[in-house]
Amino acid sequence: MKKICAVLLALAMVFALAACSSGPAPEPEPEPPDYSAKSEGVMTYEQYVSVPVDGEVTVEGYVQAAQSWWDNQVSVYLQDLDGAYYVENMLCTEEDADALTPGRKIKVTGKKTEEYGEVKITAAAFEFGDELEYIAPPIDVTAILDTDEMIKYQNRYVLFSDMEVVSEALYNWAGDGSHGDDLYFQVGKDGQVFTFMVESDLTGSGTDVYEAVTKLKKGDIVDLEGFCCWFDGLTPHITGVTVK
Repeated sequence: MKKICAVLLALAMVFALAACSSGPAPEPEPEPPDYSAKSEGVMTYEQYVSVPVDGEVTVEGYVQAAQSWWDNQVSVYLQDLDGAYYVENMLCTEEDADALTPGRKIKVTGKKTEEYGEVKITAAAFEFGDELEYIAPPIDVTAILDTDEMIKYQNRYVLFSDMEVVSEALYNWAGDGSHGDDLYFQVGKDGQVFTFMVESDLTGSGTDVYEAVTKLKKGDIVDLEGFCCWFDGLTPHITGVTVK
C-alpha cells in the first residue's frame, strides 16, 4: 500500500510540474533602438561630406543644442553617430523652436555652405523625426588640438581637458562689448594658445557657463566642453566649464 501511495504521489508531482511548465512563454527581449538608421532620401554623414559647397543636402540628426529663436529662424547643432552638422538660421516657428529640445531627431534640407572655414547648412527647412532621442557624449580631443585631425571633429560636441587660462574673457572679439555679449577668452596647452568663445545666443548672460567664464582668472586650470566650430580656425562654442 505504501508503495502504491508513493507512486501516486510521484505521478502527482510530475503532473504538477508539467502544468507549471506549460504556462505562458516569456516575452522576447525588445530589439535595441537603431540610432544610426536614416529615413528614405537622407544622406549618411559620409555622403554629406562628399557634397561640394553650394550643393543641396538632406540630413538627419539629433538636436544637441539650439540657439535663441528670432525672426522665425533658429540655428541648431545636430549630431548622429558618425558626425555633426551646424544648421544656421533654419526656418522655424516659435512653437516648433520650443520643441527642439536636446536629443530630438529632425530631418533637415538645405544648402551646404562654408564661411571662414565653418561648414554649415543654410537656407534650411526641417521636419521632426521619429521618437528616438540621442545625446552625444563629449569626445576628448585635447591630444589633437594642434593638429590637422581637429577638422574631422568640426561641429561635434567635444572636451578639452586641463587647459590653462591665458587671458581673461573679453566682451566681443575686440573687448568693446558689455555683459550679455559674446565672450572670448584664451586658453593654453603644451605651449600653444587657442581662442575659445561663449556664444551669447546659445548660452548667454545668466547661464552657468557664461557667468563662470566671466570669473575665470589667468592661470586657472579648466576642463571645457562645447561644439567644435570654426571662425578662421578652431573657435569652439563652449557650453561647460569645470575649474580644477
